[in-house]
Amino acid sequence: MTTLQDQFDAAAQTAMNLPTRPDNETMLRLYALFKQAKSGDATGNRPGMFDMVGRAKYDAWAGLKGMAPEAAMQAYVDLVTSLNN
Repeated sequence: MTTLQDQFDAAAQTAMNLPTRPDNETMLRLYALFKQAKSGDATGNRPGMFDMVGRAKYDAWAGLKGMAPEAAMQAYVDLVTSLNN
């Protein structure tokens, strides 16, 4: 039986080699779940309005505030699995 951490690590590798690139919203969701799983709640200052990509990534991550790292790992694994099928 593999652990959640093993499944998460495998999903992270799979996400880098998906057959097709997901849309931007899905990419932001993947980023946010990964960051929440690895680092917990968003930290630091929100990027300025001229850094639109950084701001979108930060907002996606901050939107998961309070989600347990284990729940974020499982959601990430589930999302990558659905994208890979």
